[in-house]
Amino acid sequence: MDYNHSIEMHKGKTVPEAIFSILIPTWNNLDILKICLNSIEKNSTYTHEIIIHVNEGKDGTLEWIRGRGYKYTFSDKNVGVCYAMNAMSKLATTDYILYINDDMYTCPEWDKYLYHAIEKKADNYFYFSSTMIEPRENKYYKCAIAPYNFGVTPETFEEQAMLDFSKEITKKDWLGASWPPSIVHRELWDKVGGYSVEFSPGLGSDPDFSMKLWQAGVRDFKGIGNSLVYHFQSKSTVRVVKNNGRLQFAEKWGIPSSYFYKKMLKLGEEFNENPLELSKNLSYRIAQLRAFWIKLTA
Repeated sequence: MDYNHSIEMHKGKTVPEAIFSILIPTWNNLDILKICLNSIEKNSTYTHEIIIHVNEGKDGTLEWIRGRGYKYTFSDKNVGVCYAMNAMSKLATTDYILYINDDMYTCPEWDKYLYHAIEKKADNYFYFSSTMIEPRENKYYKCAIAPYNFGVTPETFEEQAMLDFSKEITKKDWLGASWPPSIVHRELWDKVGGYSVEFSPGLGSDPDFSMKLWQAGVRDFKGIGNSLVYHFQSKSTVRVVKNNGRLQFAEKWGIPSSYFYKKMLKLGEEFNENPLELSKNLSYRIAQLRAFWIKLTA
């Protein structure tokens, strides 16, 4: 379904000195969104432009956003991540599109480390991510600092304890940036056409976006170890009717998203200067067969 016609655009206040355009989709999650926005405003080194997509906003989000002059887009139904991201990007005025979820808290100087990494680049062909501190561990990918539980709701959030921890923890840069908080140059965003709406409401849209960047020539997918955010892991996906992103990725790209993450992006491995590359070897051929099996058994 095409939701573009049902999304309202509101320009809000301009921020001429902004470095990043920070895009935040939210869905009736006001209490945790406030924490996210507060962290950006008090813990950022630079000034940024904040753009929010309000899905439904039945919990008072819409009125609260309006009262503070933020740029925002609005839909009276949940249009998912892909439509929301594409709509917000139309209001962006900076060179850098940064995607962050509403259930994330940015730690001090998070943006400084991202921008320093960007400044070292000789071109705009990169996709960088901050490093998440998470309450629960992902056994498949080791890109997050976990498990370190400083709360999973606004009521249980131990902000000072988390900040103290963030000052002490060290994390090396890692390979495979593909998840928010993530940043890309506007030139690349436009070149690949933003997020693919066929993945709405959003499962599989992250690896699909990264694969589109790969096809456009990007090989620098790097997680910045010093750029830290706390991730509450209070996902809105538990409330939504999910698309079959695993199947859609396999149909579109001919390999499973798990192979793309593990073998091509090397997600979670320690960063090195060796360029990422695709070898169409036996492992790749097996991955193609696995993708065919995913389609066959769907």
